[in-house]
Amino acid sequence: MSKVIAIFGAGKGLGASVARRFAREGFRVALVARGKERLDALVEELKAEGIDAGGFTADLSKPEQTGATVQAIRDHFGRIDVVEYGPISSEQAFAPAAKLDAATLRKDSPLLLLTPVEVAQAVLPEWNERGDGAFLMTTGATAGSPRPFASGVGPLMAAARNWIFSLNGELTDAGIYAGTLSIAAFIARSEMGELAARSLAKTGSGTGPLVDPDALADQYWDMYTKRDRVEQLFPEYDAA
Repeated sequence: MSKVIAIFGAGKGLGASVARRFAREGFRVALVARGKERLDALVEELKAEGIDAGGFTADLSKPEQTGATVQAIRDHFGRIDVVEYGPISSEQAFAPAAKLDAATLRKDSPLLLLTPVEVAQAVLPEWNERGDGAFLMTTGATAGSPRPFASGVGPLMAAARNWIFSLNGELTDAGIYAGTLSIAAFIARSEMGELAARSLAKTGSGTGPLVDPDALADQYWDMYTKRDRVEQLFPEYDAA
């Protein structure tokens, strides 16, 4: 039975690129997202390319839905071998640390921290039994390199990054890998990337570099196959 990657927070940017990259290596693809119409469209697009893909609707800001979602993927595909978790949208934003309040952290913590922890708990029994598995998590560069006026999502991603490092250290001997791709740019074809592109077209100034999600998907495949680092920063920059 061919392997399965479950992409949580799948969209037409990074999620679609990761789906295609892993499918080229023989993976079947489970796509998880909140918006059914967009999800169905992406599934049909991938199927038209010959990819064995299935869509699963879930609100990832509600950790209590995780178990049912993971079970639905197993019921459909029979297994889960790799998880890629990266549901970032325009609903999450940077904020000055001096103005950050508990309500903001409380609002975003389920999506950025609590749900990925629950996803891992749901798949780890299967991976421990098989002696193989990989949890790939997308974070922003500020998770490891904090900057003024770029707080908000950063502290939550920093907590998730801390967890990923610990998780990998605990599970490596069991054949299980955990890694994070820390992205120091906006992602082309994503919701945030499109907002940045419109801002550039309107004002003549951008809000940061734009990266091709296909290049990010290649980074994920390299991390998954080599398993030689817990974190990959892309594109690399001088964080000093």
